[in-house]
Amino acid sequence: MKKGPDDEVSSGLGAEGKRGLLDKMRQASESSGRNRAARLNRQPQPPARPVLRFDELPEYQRVQLQRMAGDLTGVANPFYRSHDRAAGATTTMGGREFINFASYDYLATNTDPRTKERAKAAIDRFGISASASRLVAGERPVHTELEGELASVYGVDAAVCFVSGYLTNVAAISCLVGPQDLVVHDEFIHNSALAGIKQSGATRRLFRHNDIENLESVLRTLSADFRRIMVIVEGVYSMDGDIADLPALLELRSRYGFWLMVDEAHALGVLGARGRGTFEHFGLDARDVDIWMGTLSKTTSSCGGYIAGSQALVDILKAEAGGFVYSVGLAPVLAAAARSGLDILSSEPERTERLHRNGALFLECARAAGLDTGLSVGFSVVPVIVGDSLRAVQLSNDLLQEGINVLPIIHPAVPEGMARLRFFITCDHTEEQIRHSVEVTARKLKDLQDRNFGLASLDMDQIMQLAPLLQAAGKS
Repeated sequence: MKKGPDDEVSSGLGAEGKRGLLDKMRQASESSGRNRAARLNRQPQPPARPVLRFDELPEYQRVQLQRMAGDLTGVANPFYRSHDRAAGATTTMGGREFINFASYDYLATNTDPRTKERAKAAIDRFGISASASRLVAGERPVHTELEGELASVYGVDAAVCFVSGYLTNVAAISCLVGPQDLVVHDEFIHNSALAGIKQSGATRRLFRHNDIENLESVLRTLSADFRRIMVIVEGVYSMDGDIADLPALLELRSRYGFWLMVDEAHALGVLGARGRGTFEHFGLDARDVDIWMGTLSKTTSSCGGYIAGSQALVDILKAEAGGFVYSVGLAPVLAAAARSGLDILSSEPERTERLHRNGALFLECARAAGLDTGLSVGFSVVPVIVGDSLRAVQLSNDLLQEGINVLPIIHPAVPEGMARLRFFITCDHTEEQIRHSVEVTARKLKDLQDRNFGLASLDMDQIMQLAPLLQAAGKS
């Protein structure tokens, strides 16, 4: 029988050498066992520093503060309302139907039969998950087909999809800029962009909302000090419903040489005669914008996000962006659903036309009723600003009782004093639904104002009960 390498080594030791080797192995095993037993029997030592309890953190105290404020005032939590079915212009909760202004489904693609059919076909062919990073084994034809259609919408070279809209901003920004670079953003930019800038280590500066002169002042002061510069804006601002001044931004770009990144989450399907977004709204060449970012969860009724632009940009992200390289590929069923949404967008521009009419009607009715709609220009998002966070929550609850579902936006998402209800408009809302909802909103808000309902209406006993939590939350 042929000897293995272990046999050859041991045969060269001789009998005495073998016994010595075995003794050493036994001693090592016994020593390891004694050490293990000693570790198991060792008395626990107090930690060098106490382990923090989550319920002692100021972050938790802020959560408790909101809960206690609601309990003291009898205001129910308006968040996490559970829907019985797909939510569009209407929805059902607890068996009751509501007019719904809390859906991103601007063009009603979510319940379209074509979207369902494509999703079911994708499940039959690919199952549910891509089951791996696309780089490794998660690539499917539907991914490249979707990316090709997204690039076609913008008329650019290429696009790449990520599994989350939030992750898209985080991954792309942190991949393209670093500690030697500068990112300047509109003060109302989405939290996901802020997270991406923070992760990148780049220097961050903001400019006043839609204030091009303020942006130029920042660029004039700082642009020479950095390797790369990126400016980030939103096409339609998600909290206010107004639009970035894209022509002015492109004029600045030509003089200061920065990358311009436009977040189209609430603009795709909304702006422009055919819903192609901010560039179509202004009649501009989309290729003049360096980075188009968007989500698949609004107009395309899916989940995920995308970046569209030059082939070189997309190649860099597919090779270097951690959120793409190290993340599972977009579920094929979601890619298929998003493709359906894009097909509906391109083949039925009348849906975008209806959305434009509905948004304009809502804004007109709201202003006529004396409601504060802030900066909104009446497309996909129309806020009704009520000022006080507690009042905004109660107004949302009052409207729910009247059969209208709309959610409040409160501090810290917006500054205290700028709390609001945020109405998402869809192409399927009827004129009657819009007029009725505005009328009820104005009436219920007046009732709260007449009663001076809000944080200022808390009595001294209530304030004293909240004081410990206010103090703890302030320590952060």
